[in-house]
Amino acid sequence: MKTSIIICTYNEAKTLAGVVKSCCECNPDAEVIVVDDGSTDATPSIMQSLVETYSFRYERLPENKGKSWAMVHGVEISSNEIILFFDADVSHIKAEHFTSLLKPILENKADMVLGQPSETLIDYRVNPFKALTGERALWKKDILSILEDIRTIRFGVETFINLYYQAKGKKIKYVLLKGLLHPTKYQKTTPLKATKEFLKEGTEIAMALFKNHDLINQRIELLFDKTNQRALQKLNLLQQEINKTLSELKKKIDL
Repeated sequence: MKTSIIICTYNEAKTLAGVVKSCCECNPDAEVIVVDDGSTDATPSIMQSLVETYSFRYERLPENKGKSWAMVHGVEISSNEIILFFDADVSHIKAEHFTSLLKPILENKADMVLGQPSETLIDYRVNPFKALTGERALWKKDILSILEDIRTIRFGVETFINLYYQAKGKKIKYVLLKGLLHPTKYQKTTPLKATKEFLKEGTEIAMALFKNHDLINQRIELLFDKTNQRALQKLNLLQQEINKTLSELKKKIDL
């Protein structure tokens, strides 16, 4: 089953070429799509030079509209059943990273797979932000119905997708992408600019949570339902054991 790899980028000229090359080389049968969210750096010229050697589609948006808009655009123009989002600012990409993300989907062990780069500032084992990772694989059919919901929420997009999947009871799996390096904003820009970007993204994530409390409620209800189901199953097993014990006692009494 073929995959569409979507790389959304904004002013990531330093690392984008390496990401595109790795995606194409490690996945020769995949459709690779680069969505440029109005970059003002050398991204267009770099992509133009790569097109001559590598097979991928380069889509340049006329203005910066945010990560979510770029992701939606990528899904809308994709051709395959499986969507794999990959960040434009990662490095040390290996073929095994794609396998780790796609295998659970292909084996129907997950509806969405979230990949956590091992080389980050925060230890991946205790990283509270791992659910916001940009490396994620999912079925296209599952995300089509929420494209308009996520189009304009910018950096709140991962939060919304996670809430939606949890509310619908879909299977989410986390995998470790060993060796994959993802830099922090403080490693990419000045401390002041990085702080401003963190605050902006944090606000967008908070707004995604605030505006979609209905999904949070659905998730809570689903958790209660699952808890009740497990409790009923345990009660049924207990009742069966009691009935079995009583039946054995009755036989002994009759003897």
